[in-house]
Amino acid sequence: MLVDLSVNNFAIASELEMEFNRGMTVITGETGAGKSIMLDALGLALGDRADAGIVRSGTERADIHARFDISDIKDATSWLQEHDLLDGSDCLLRRVITKEGRSRGYINGRPVTLQDLKSLGEMLIDIHSQHAHQSLLKKDQQRRLLDEFAGLGDSTANLKIIAKQFQQTQQRLNTLECNRTEQSARAQLLGYQVDELNNLELIDGELEKLEQEQKQLANGEQIQQACQHTIALCSEGELNVVSILNQALRSLGDIPVKSQSLDEASQLLSSALIQAEEANNELQHHLDSFELDPERLHVVENRLSTVYDIARKHHIQPTQLPELHQGLQDELTSIAGSDEEIEQLQQQLAETEQQYQQLAAKLSKKRKTAAKKLQKQVEAQLEQLAMANCSFSIDLAARTDNAPHANGNEDIAFLVSTNPGQEPAALSKIASGGELSRISLAIQVITAKTSAIPTLVFDEVDVGIGGAVAEVVGNLLQELGDRGQVLCVTHQAQVASKGHQHLYVSKTASKKSVSTKLEQLSDKKKIEEIARMLGGIAITDQSLAHAKEMLSH
Repeated sequence: MLVDLSVNNFAIASELEMEFNRGMTVITGETGAGKSIMLDALGLALGDRADAGIVRSGTERADIHARFDISDIKDATSWLQEHDLLDGSDCLLRRVITKEGRSRGYINGRPVTLQDLKSLGEMLIDIHSQHAHQSLLKKDQQRRLLDEFAGLGDSTANLKIIAKQFQQTQQRLNTLECNRTEQSARAQLLGYQVDELNNLELIDGELEKLEQEQKQLANGEQIQQACQHTIALCSEGELNVVSILNQALRSLGDIPVKSQSLDEASQLLSSALIQAEEANNELQHHLDSFELDPERLHVVENRLSTVYDIARKHHIQPTQLPELHQGLQDELTSIAGSDEEIEQLQQQLAETEQQYQQLAAKLSKKRKTAAKKLQKQVEAQLEQLAMANCSFSIDLAARTDNAPHANGNEDIAFLVSTNPGQEPAALSKIASGGELSRISLAIQVITAKTSAIPTLVFDEVDVGIGGAVAEVVGNLLQELGDRGQVLCVTHQAQVASKGHQHLYVSKTASKKSVSTKLEQLSDKKKIEEIARMLGGIAITDQSLAHAKEMLSH
């Protein structure tokens, strides 16, 4: 519910601070005092459009704060959680409009768009007035009221989920089908490339071995000559490494007395001899197993050329071919699987549509039953509001598009005929401002027990009525206030006398400026204000007595 409202430099109001309770709050005052300022400011906090003209003359900006208790408003709490704006059980809406016409909105201190303010505001408060933005004129609001009246909250929520699943599946299916021709051409190319790499049969480590073998074979003669020459130096001829090392060891061995350094020198020469002999053996073994093979060289070079050509074709290094091969195979498998996915999606789509149609049909049936019941109750209420000639009906028009829709298989519209013989039409086309207010009141009284919106605002719903009808309106508003929170701007004493809380708006003027102030009336001042509304400027003992009597009921 609305807890408090703070208005600064808005229109003719320099500063207004208002606290609100549950129940029915009435707002009264002289004509032109600024009673609607509060509601206009509240509308801005809820996302209404604004212009620079609403900023109080001589000030830089208008600043409006509206604080709500959302502890019992599940939809608002969920919305705030989804948008990462939840901050406990209180919710603060703020709107700032500069004198240049710039506007900013905030929820719990964080900047938001005006659409965010409007979306959240529609869950917090419902404003009924004679203006075109009257919420009851919106088809979404009409559908919501009927569905809440019929107790279809869970069914409509499930229907929206199923419709969304259908739409997502349809979008995915459309995408795959649109890409099918393009994917077919891509699959042909991939098939050729994968076959080419399959035929290549390049195994791990093969490329490195081929390159090493190619170097050996290509330089075979040079390698062979170098090995033979080295073997000759090591072990052949009169002077070779092995014989020289042996002579050196014999010379040292003939020394009768050896020092430590001589022993170390002998050990080093012995080691060198062993290594020279081993090197000689390795060279000899290499020569024994090595042969010049031009045919093998040709085979290796052809194999390498094939590998290099395919790598160049794909603009990659030869070592990256195995990775490319796997990637192309995966993509080809994915494309081949798209046909299977299309079949699966088509089946899923049919199942989802069947599920939707079953639930939507049940929803339609319940809506039709609830519509008849609501029509009768609203018309009965309208009789009490001196609108016995007014007929009210709810049109459930089947959608021309048979595809699953989040709101079901029908468009819902509230229709009214205010005169006998007149064809029912939309509320906005038939009802006058005063009639619309009373029709709204009748509907709200009936649907208040099931409505998820806790705060109702009525701006001059008593226009064009008086006497007994005004008293009926007051009783109805009081009944709504007993169930939640009602704010009502009124000119009728019969309505004002029913309020649980009474706010009085007054205007003061000086040579330089005009300002509005708001006062919460005590019991004594309530009597005086009701008496003023009954008898005009001159308050008599008779009007005071009448006012006391009205307040006592």
